[in-house]
Amino acid sequence: MADIESPVYKENSAGGKTAFKDYVEKFAHIEDPLERRRLALEEIDNAGFGWTQIKMILIAGVGFMTDSYDIFAINLGITMMSYVYWAGAMPDSTNTLLKVSTSVGTVIGQLSFGTLADIVGRKKIYGLELIIMIFATIFQCTLGSSPAISFVAILATFRIIMGIGIGGDYPLSSIISSEFSTTKWRGAIMAAVFSNQGLGQVFAGIVSIILVAAYKGDLEHAKTGKECVGACAKACDQMWRVLVGFGCVPGCIALYYRLTIAESPRYSLDVEEGDQIQKVADVEAVLDNAAQDIAPPKASFRDFWRHFGQWRYGKILLGTAGSWFMLDVAYYGLGLNTAVILQAIGYASTGSVYDRLYNTAAGNLILVCAGSLPGYWFTVATVDTVGRKPIQLGGFIILTILLCAIGFGYHKLSEHGLLALYVLAQFFQNFGPNTTTFITPGEIFPTRYRSTAHGISAASGKVGAIIAQTCIGTLINHNCARDGKKKNCFLPHVMEIFALFMLIGIFTTLLVPETKRMTLEEICEKYHGEVDSTKLSRDRYSATQESYDSDLKQEDN
Repeated sequence: MADIESPVYKENSAGGKTAFKDYVEKFAHIEDPLERRRLALEEIDNAGFGWTQIKMILIAGVGFMTDSYDIFAINLGITMMSYVYWAGAMPDSTNTLLKVSTSVGTVIGQLSFGTLADIVGRKKIYGLELIIMIFATIFQCTLGSSPAISFVAILATFRIIMGIGIGGDYPLSSIISSEFSTTKWRGAIMAAVFSNQGLGQVFAGIVSIILVAAYKGDLEHAKTGKECVGACAKACDQMWRVLVGFGCVPGCIALYYRLTIAESPRYSLDVEEGDQIQKVADVEAVLDNAAQDIAPPKASFRDFWRHFGQWRYGKILLGTAGSWFMLDVAYYGLGLNTAVILQAIGYASTGSVYDRLYNTAAGNLILVCAGSLPGYWFTVATVDTVGRKPIQLGGFIILTILLCAIGFGYHKLSEHGLLALYVLAQFFQNFGPNTTTFITPGEIFPTRYRSTAHGISAASGKVGAIIAQTCIGTLINHNCARDGKKKNCFLPHVMEIFALFMLIGIFTTLLVPETKRMTLEEICEKYHGEVDSTKLSRDRYSATQESYDSDLKQEDN
């Protein structure tokens, strides 16, 4: 066996390998594939937390920053856009189409990229999703109206394409950060990657405020949408394009690092070198007279259904996908209350065009900093000590209570009382299931299906978001006109419906096991019945070392 300290390996510090090191290349001089696998994975699992891990968080998290930036920015951008094309009154159907189109593309991206990453590998397609996001964003910013082509249709099409790129980032960034992370801090690293969503929202809010302030002179004279013509309309048109376009800047910075990462060591060793490892095991099984099938089955559509068709394995996928679906219904639906909450904190969308745009941007930024951002970082701080399941379960329980309080007590609550419940709900969404539903699918499944299963789970969540925005969200004005009631009369009952989804989320969480402080191989062995070959190799190495030490003692004697 070659010396593990052999100078054959020289650390490659080019590009993304400074964060995603090539551990397979490092131990390429080890002839025994079982021992090479053990050494590579032990180095990953036992690593500390330092600058390399921070860079990994930034490179993997940039997609989520772009994702949340876009969601936040398009809400503000649509308001700006409405003054350009609809005199400040965009039709509800158009509004919904532009917001939901991204989610539709995201579902496609999550399923397709999730499957591709298990078929061709992580390295070959990591960065492609970012390229799609960048180009789709640029094309959106250059669109113009035309008598022959529908501006809304073309914009929605590019938002679907951008959504495909955003969707692809979910499974890829999750499993790559999972497979490269140290066992002790894997949950915190994955949560930090996902927490870039909060930073994206803050970034969008800051860019919006800067833009509105820069164009103040062109906006403040217009008191209504109909008065926003000439310089005012031109300012709004320029603002939404710059606002949306800025979303691709972080992606452009991180693209090089994504395109130059090393292949995931677990994919290389478990999938690409699976046959080689099994051949060694077969030889040893003959010599030891004890057969040991250590290589996992070949990934295939048939094997996927065979594996997850068994309830003990399938219930885990049902738990991760179901929990994400339940969470996203309320996560996206809670935004229906935003207008009321902004009024409560003194940032109502009233006054001149300038006042409306500024208040919307500043008010939303305050809400993000008050509830969402702290929630993400509470999860980062506790997920590896408290655990994934307790945080997710506790989050669903608390959200059920909070949404019931909002729904049943809506007309009895003061504006400040409603504000407190809203901020708490945002906090416990992120210090709860919004973060853990991202983490768990990235580590609970076997390597050969880890990306596919994460893509299915994430896509289930986005389907929940689409339902919340297109179906449940439209109920807020149910029977209002007929009964002569004011707008949003059915909103309390919609909150009660969301509380029901949170209640169901409690039961789907019970299907998902705990994974804290376990290696990915230990998780597969415990919850998927697969042999942990690193443990076998470690036992064999220890036995060989003991035999060697014993021979030395006999020679000394």
